[in-house]
Amino acid sequence: MDHFSSNVRRGDIYYADLSPVVGSEQGGMRPVLIVQNNVGNRFSPTVIAAAITSQLNKAKLPTHIEIEARTYGLSKDSVILLEQVRTLDKRRLREKMGRLDEQVMGQVDDAIAVSFGLRSGGQESTQR
Repeated sequence: MDHFSSNVRRGDIYYADLSPVVGSEQGGMRPVLIVQNNVGNRFSPTVIAAAITSQLNKAKLPTHIEIEARTYGLSKDSVILLEQVRTLDKRRLREKMGRLDEQVMGQVDDAIAVSFGLRSGGQESTQR
């Protein structure tokens, strides 16, 4: 495994090539947030990542976290879409853009828990 792929860390933001896509999946060259644990990031040829969009008019869901462009190395203020989580081969990753701080990663953890049905959010049912 090369030096690049073993240095991917949870909380990093990378540009990634998400094409091809099907239906409503987020696609194209876009920033993604690495949400996989660091053991997996170090030893696996894949990562688990959440899509990031610059479309701030997206529905405000409990799985959305807004982030400021200038703070995290992005070109526009953006929204992390924690309902759009997928496994990516590390070869899809391009340059590293930035890294989220612990406070925002705490919000990410909460949104992942809602997305995966580990915790209810908004008007969701408590049924899993």
